[in-house]
Amino acid sequence: MATTNGAGKAGVGSGVRVLVTGGAGFIGSHLIDYLMERDYEVICADSCFTGSKDNLSKWLDHPRFEFIRHDVTERLLVEVDQIYHLACPASPVHYQHNAIKTLKTNILGTMNMCGLAKRVGARILLSSTSEVYGDPEIHPQVEEYWGNVNCIGTRSCYDEGKRASETLMFDYHRQHGVDIRVIRIFNTYGPRMIFHDGRVVSNFVVQALRGDDITLYGDGQQTRSFCYVSDLVEGMYRMMNQTETLGPVNLGNPGEYSMKELAEKVMEEQKAQPHGIAGFENKPVNITYRPLPSDDPKRRKPNIEKAMKYLNGWEPSIPLAEGLKYTYADFKSRAEKRPKDLYVSHQKEVVEKAAGRKGTS
Repeated sequence: MATTNGAGKAGVGSGVRVLVTGGAGFIGSHLIDYLMERDYEVICADSCFTGSKDNLSKWLDHPRFEFIRHDVTERLLVEVDQIYHLACPASPVHYQHNAIKTLKTNILGTMNMCGLAKRVGARILLSSTSEVYGDPEIHPQVEEYWGNVNCIGTRSCYDEGKRASETLMFDYHRQHGVDIRVIRIFNTYGPRMIFHDGRVVSNFVVQALRGDDITLYGDGQQTRSFCYVSDLVEGMYRMMNQTETLGPVNLGNPGEYSMKELAEKVMEEQKAQPHGIAGFENKPVNITYRPLPSDDPKRRKPNIEKAMKYLNGWEPSIPLAEGLKYTYADFKSRAEKRPKDLYVSHQKEVVEKAAGRKGTS
């Protein structure tokens, strides 16, 4: 068993074994790319409910990579030096599909991964979320803010599940000396996002590719910050391999955009990247408005002073316009190969197809 946590070794990660739970998902697969390119030995554990082995296709036969189809609510016995714990559905359409299972994934999954870290002496990083702040009463959000969360709402399985995950991490550290790191991820986007995951960037891009009007909720003035996935992964890696703070540390882009501004940027990208996707007309799209869902935060923006202080000056480098260009091109490329993926009659079909059957609690 190696005694290092990966920093300072020849070949960067040479000889360091890393477990990534949820590694077949959007963020997890980009993190695995980053680690594999730096000579780490990587084990990916994923149930493939929302993730896909296709995201890892270039690594499946690599001698330093291993894929395990595994649900983190069950114990996993592996020997590793580091654990990046990402496993949990992260979009409303997926985590609300089976709210009890989402809570179990957050609580039992984190308990199992902390137990594994305790047994093998590994450092563990939890990917928590800005959702722990709820509908924030302070702006921008700092890590010391305890949040404004509805504990019985439709989003609570995820929001409160992540809050409980953070509690478990710090209790394992205080009680058992587990070497922990905690990050809070703000809105992240980029290639490999699921087409119909209910997130605003993927929703807008899919609507634009289909030639549908882009749907805004409320008056479209609620805000979010958007961090390109490569910037996030760099921050995650730096957080894992520094020794100055346990966290929590916000990771996100402090640039703040209204939903209407985002819609307009996607519409601009649609004009810049015309397509010929079978069955879908590349026509100009407009904006339509619908009622605002319950518990939807009205403002969201990270304060990243801690990240800049502790993570060697980390801050996002990809502006929204550039990131949307890459993201739109990726969605367009995938849609041209499988045009039917652009259409589902209801997002519920997506999760039921992923689950293979009705989920159980």
